[in-house]
Amino acid sequence: MKRLLLLFPALLTLLSGCSSKKKADLFVKNAHVYTADSSFSVADAFVIKDGKFLAVGSAKTLANEYEADSTVDLGGQPVYPGFYDPHSHFLGLGQVLSQADLVGATSYNEVIERLKAFYQKHPDVLWLTGRGWDQNDWDEKTFPTKEKLDAAFPNIPVALMRVDGHALFVNSKALRLAQVTAGSKLPGGEVILKNGQPTGVLVDNAMQLIKRVLPQPDLNDKANMLLAAQKVCLSLGLTTISDAGISPDEINLIDSLQKANKLKIRDYAMISLGEPNLNYFLKRGPFQTDRLTVKAFKLYADGALGSRGACLRRPYSDRPETGGFLLLGPAELERVTKLLYASNFQANTHCIGDSANHLMLDLYGKLLKGHNDRRWRIEHAQVVSPDDFWKFGKYSIIPSVQPTHATSDMYWATDRLGPIRVKGAYAFKDLMKQNGLIAFGSDFPVEAVNPLFGFHSAVARQDAKNFPSGGYQMENAVDRKSALLAMTRWAAYACFEDHLRGSIAPGKQADFVILDRDIMTVPNPKIRQTKVNQTWIGGERVY
Repeated sequence: MKRLLLLFPALLTLLSGCSSKKKADLFVKNAHVYTADSSFSVADAFVIKDGKFLAVGSAKTLANEYEADSTVDLGGQPVYPGFYDPHSHFLGLGQVLSQADLVGATSYNEVIERLKAFYQKHPDVLWLTGRGWDQNDWDEKTFPTKEKLDAAFPNIPVALMRVDGHALFVNSKALRLAQVTAGSKLPGGEVILKNGQPTGVLVDNAMQLIKRVLPQPDLNDKANMLLAAQKVCLSLGLTTISDAGISPDEINLIDSLQKANKLKIRDYAMISLGEPNLNYFLKRGPFQTDRLTVKAFKLYADGALGSRGACLRRPYSDRPETGGFLLLGPAELERVTKLLYASNFQANTHCIGDSANHLMLDLYGKLLKGHNDRRWRIEHAQVVSPDDFWKFGKYSIIPSVQPTHATSDMYWATDRLGPIRVKGAYAFKDLMKQNGLIAFGSDFPVEAVNPLFGFHSAVARQDAKNFPSGGYQMENAVDRKSALLAMTRWAAYACFEDHLRGSIAPGKQADFVILDRDIMTVPNPKIRQTKVNQTWIGGERVY
């Protein structure tokens, strides 16, 4: 008996070492977790193992069931699935970060001053490049002409991309180098003339006349651009982004940077349309890694509303001599969509004007016929005729929209479209009703990278200054739950990745973001002031 009493403490020690708890890498507790799962449940804790969510629920229950290597107590901070931007230009953002920033310039003169400041810091550039000008923000809202640009920069070629990426403004030096004259033409584009001579503005496909002589960054430059873009995105809570139209070489570069663990962010890459790319990828087929998905082609039906390149069914209200134009003819668009339908690739087509949307919805419908799981998308779906909305639901076509386009364009959209036609523009709620879902992106760097700006624009229909006071066309505002789903689980669905990410649920990749305030409850004016405290990808803190 004495012997047994002596052995008893040792036995207790041995039993306590044999814990029945399951092992985990990380236990996050004392949080307010918006899971964005199918029931939109809210939890206060979750457990992560091997880069995936292992369990989600109450802290007390999970603490009894799991033993984690490390624990994070969030002190009640709000947590959301990692923000997912299904339509952006990731490499484009990196390129813009190395150019003169013209976003928000309120006059042509301010553009010149910003260029001078940039050139002073970078005197060795071969071309002076910039992006972000928008004549709609100026007192003089017509397209600029090159005279001031020539006077300020007579000896260096200048090429300035409009904010929407659908018009290029250049000086005379650039026009001479590219041998652009009044007779220069390209289908699906326009060289703007005044008094029979080029003004320096080239719209849509006509931009290629300049781009063919514009020095292009090499792969090493692009790698640095991607890493710079990643830094911005992670700081704003983005865990998955997209590249809406890039080349095979650029896709391979992203893949190599991810495999080298330099690029942590996940990317849904859309292949730029073109015969070589079609031939290459239709033979190879879609592919997917842990951080990269290549399953879609990016098509362009038309241009942008701001530069009057969007293709409308009736002429522009403020320029009745034009109705815009298609960038590819209907026959070519039909040929390409047929090729994609015969493959396993997704078709994602840029459509701004109601004519472009009408054409592509009908071309899609002819192939898709009825409900399906091809998840073909209309990118932007910006101006839709009343008699075309139903086609999204009929053919299971996903509207992939950018809420900040509404609050950027609202100042002049009625000028372009007139008071009746504008009611079919930026109609997010009407579009969402068709399939019970919608995908929210940003189109950065066309718009700001911050996904919370899009969230605010979608629910409040207001700009950064909370204008207008009652919201813009509020009949198409969406509720906060839908807005969050549109930038998480629904965005992932639009990219065939909802089984991998987009919600905080067991088995999914542990991508999440922690904010300094709760965007589901704060007053509308406070949404854009929200900051990201932490960003996690695959259970790793990356910001």
